[in-house]
Formats: sequence, structure tokens, C-alpha cells
Amino acid sequence: MQRKHWLLSIFIMLLAACSGDSSISKEYVCYFIFNTQLHPLPCHLTGILGNPGHFVKVQTSVIQGVRHLQTTRNYDHATEDVILRNEIEKSKCELGANNCIIIGTSSYDNQLVAYDGQCPNCLKEKGGTNYPLTWQQNGTLLHCAKCDRSYDVNNGVCNSSGRTLLKYYAVLDANGLLRAWN
Repeated sequence: MQRKHWLLSIFIMLLAACSGDSSISKEYVCYFIFNTQLHPLPCHLTGILGNPGHFVKVQTSVIQGVRHLQTTRNYDHATEDVILRNEIEKSKCELGANNCIIIGTSSYDNQLVAYDGQCPNCLKEKGGTNYPLTWQQNGTLLHCAKCDRSYDVNNGVCNSSGRTLLKYYAVLDANGLLRAWN
């Protein structure tokens, strides 16, 4: 009898563990791996780590069979093209609703965060997936030109009524791999 209680307890804990964080969006697939050890500073993506308020917009393309990342920093709008040659990095890369995520370190709690690069309100209200967000106010806000809403990049909150930014898990692991996923 005690063994059944023990097994039931384990089963309940496993179910709870599988439910995940309810703030993480599952609406669009996000799967991103970037090796910061292969791309040291001054690489934009490596530069956001441990720097509160620093974010980059990340998009990807394949040019002549080689995966590239195009990044745009929030605070100065500088752009960078990063070639991914490592098998782990180029194996699979899906960046949310329309091939764009925002990733950086929140200035509120110094935590790494990742968001979809499309307006969550337009995605829900209008359908389709082409509602890009652009940097505003020295990179502290993301703005949607279609619905005129703005979002605080540090916490994803909308400045008017509406949904918050679609959030993804983000972590820098012990091997120097920067990951975003859902």
C-alpha cells in the first residue's frame, strides 16, 4: 500500500513538472541555439549577456546553403551578420511566428528573456504572422506600426490594453550555449 502512495506521488510530481511555465508561449515554435564560445565579443548576441537592458532582434536566413543570423541591437540599432558553421547551431532554428525573436537581459531583474518579434495583439486579432516590432525610445520599447501598441522590452508588458509579448524560455548554459525555446 505504501508503495502505491509512493508511485502515485511520483506520478503527480511528473505531471506537475510537465505542465511547465504558463507564461511561456506555445503558439509558435521557438528553437534557437547559439554558441557564445565560437562567437566571442564583439558579437552582439554574446554582448547582451550580463548587461541589463541590452537586447537584440534575431532573424535567420540561409544563403548558399549556409545559415546566417542577422541581429539588430536595441540601444544603437547596429546590425550584424553572423555565419553559423557549427553543427549544433545550424541543425535546426525556428524563430517564432515569423522568423524573429528578441533576446536580452532584463534591467528589472537581470534575467535573460526571449520574446517573439511579432506583435502578439495583431497575431491574435488579425491573423497572419507579419506584424514586426521595431525599437523605440533608445531600445526600451518595441513598437507595432499596425496597431500602434508599444511593449516594455524588459518585462513584455503592453503600454495599453492588450496581450503581453509572447515569451520563450531563455538560458545560457554551462557550456556557453545561449538557448531560446518553448
